[in-house]
Amino acid sequence: MTHKYYGSCLCGGISFNVTGFSESAANCHCTMCRKFHGAAYGTLVSVTGLTWLKGFELMKHFTAKNGTQRSFCQDCGSSLGFRIKDASIDEIELAISTFDEDIPIKIDAQIYTEYKANWCELQQGIPSFQQGRDES
Repeated sequence: MTHKYYGSCLCGGISFNVTGFSESAANCHCTMCRKFHGAAYGTLVSVTGLTWLKGFELMKHFTAKNGTQRSFCQDCGSSLGFRIKDASIDEIELAISTFDEDIPIKIDAQIYTEYKANWCELQQGIPSFQQGRDES
C-alpha cells in the first residue's frame, strides 16, 4: 500500500494528500516567492498522486506579469503552491510548509539567490544559483 502524505492550509478549509515527491526541492529567493510566502524564501516541491480532499473551491490564484501562478486559500491566505505559465492545477508545486507531517524531502539547491534579502544568510553545504538551476 502506498503511503499518503497529508497537508492543508492554516484554517483547514483546504486539504490534500500526495503519494510522492520530486527528488529536487529548492529554497527560492526570488522576489515573488519571498513576498508570496512572507518569508526569506519559498520552498516548493513537485508531487505525484495529488488528491484534493476538501476545499478546492476555496483556492484562489494570482497570475504574475510573467504568467506564473501562485495559489492560496481565500479564507486564511495560506500560500499553497506555484505553477509555471500555462501549467494545469495538476502540475502545481506545493509549498512544503503546508504538509501536516514529516515528509521525505531534502533541500538540494538555493535558487534565484541574486534576489535574496540582504538580512538572509544562505545555507552552507547546499548549492546556490543566482538564477534557476539551469543557469550556465
